[in-house]
Amino acid sequence: MNPWEAEADLVVVGSGVAGLTAALDAAAAGLRVVVVTKDAVDAGSTRWAQGGVAVVVGDVAGDSIDAHVADTLEAGGGLCDPAAVASIIADGPAAVARLRERGARFDAGPDGRLARTREGGHSAFRVVHAGGDATGAEVERALVHASGGLPLLTDHVAVDALREPDGRVAGLAVLDGSGRPGVLRAPAVLLATGGYGQLYSSTTNPETATGDGVALALRAGASAADLEFVQFHPTVLYTGPAVGRRPLVTEAVRGEGAVLLDRAGRRFMTGVHPLADLAPRDVVAAAITRRLAETGTSCVYLDARALDGFAARFPTVYAACRAAGIDPVREPVPVTPAAHYSCGGVVTDASGRTAVPGLYAAGEVARTGLHGANRLASNSLLEGLVMGARVASTVVAELQEGHLPATLLREGGLPAIPAPAVPLADRGVVQRAMSGAAGVGRDGAGLAAASDAVEAATALAVPIDRAGVEDAALTLLAQAVLAAAGTRTESRGCHVRTDFPARDDVWQRASLEVVLDGTGRPEVRAGKAVAA
Repeated sequence: MNPWEAEADLVVVGSGVAGLTAALDAAAAGLRVVVVTKDAVDAGSTRWAQGGVAVVVGDVAGDSIDAHVADTLEAGGGLCDPAAVASIIADGPAAVARLRERGARFDAGPDGRLARTREGGHSAFRVVHAGGDATGAEVERALVHASGGLPLLTDHVAVDALREPDGRVAGLAVLDGSGRPGVLRAPAVLLATGGYGQLYSSTTNPETATGDGVALALRAGASAADLEFVQFHPTVLYTGPAVGRRPLVTEAVRGEGAVLLDRAGRRFMTGVHPLADLAPRDVVAAAITRRLAETGTSCVYLDARALDGFAARFPTVYAACRAAGIDPVREPVPVTPAAHYSCGGVVTDASGRTAVPGLYAAGEVARTGLHGANRLASNSLLEGLVMGARVASTVVAELQEGHLPATLLREGGLPAIPAPAVPLADRGVVQRAMSGAAGVGRDGAGLAAASDAVEAATALAVPIDRAGVEDAALTLLAQAVLAAAGTRTESRGCHVRTDFPARDDVWQRASLEVVLDGTGRPEVRAGKAVAA
């Protein structure tokens, strides 16, 4: 098949909250923008977010930006970048206001003001929500509607960033649904591809969350960090052993008063943490995992029977429970942890720049320093809104100032397509290895065995379709996560080492950086210590 090509000022990869926010802002500033997404426009993780957006707008007595910052730093286990936390959270109110101007409708309380809920790790009711527990769906709806006039390539998967000999980005190589290659020439490429929850057999993430953006950035010469910190959501609906995306039971259910019980009907979070059932997610997920091991059971129970109006307040959760034959109004809901959020990702500065000129990242794919070792609930949509807007303004400014050349790759024609052969393993092998050894509770022997299993199943191959691109990304991410997790010989945030249960703030209070070595394999480097 003959390759095709097109030109733009900015190519946005991904159509979730970060990508569409950036695309809309950049187009409004006069840039030629093309959005590339490998599935339907609303198929990514944003749509599935339930809880809400954590934001302080000044109408909740006793709450403040400083308190939100403090809660974020506490949840992050000592690895957040305090400057990044302060700046992103401070920009949250304006970002949410812009989203509402674009048509997003949040729930209101009896007084007409924004309704609030509270989630794990938060010291106040500051989480705004939409549709009860369908916040992500409303955010996605509003952004998709607002972006109706933008060029949008669905069913196109990003393969590689194209670069000039000096390393600058020159565009993006893609494959369409039939495997036909194409090139989008552009001086700026934004990765807004989400996380890598599909590394695991059981996850809250949709099928699109295969780590494509992190893998692409690493191959282009960028670095990643905090990859070992994969957050497991404590409460995912349990209906028996299963693989694939599992229904989430939003943390806001506990925020409204639900409590966790073991199979004997005993509360077990009391005494584990001062916030008990509303402790940060890493604490709750680890406590549930311990209780499952102690009792030899497959799930614990979330008791929401004391909540009034459950079906109206949490329609998404209620529908998922009823579909599974469970009535949360009359019986406790069986739940278990599942892979949920990638706290690390491609290293960026405060404007979304990576180490590769012209390559940017925003949203879950990026590591800004906001989340550290464990993301605070409902900070993800906030980060996507803020960082998407920042990338757009940065690209506009750099194009105007001439830092990003407007025409690239003019000499020599198109690059070689498809891309060169890359390591690729069977997805099922990768998911079983990661689920067995790199979930909640890890040890050195298990991590090493998982690494050996992935290595034994890996061979060089040329990705020729979406499945191949995704499998190559998952293979690289598995190698990188296992290497980082094996290197971090302590327990911190959502990285729990059963053979090193203590936190080490003397030698390991630093992010681990991952780059590719000369053979294309992940190499772990000690990062800079985080300021206390």
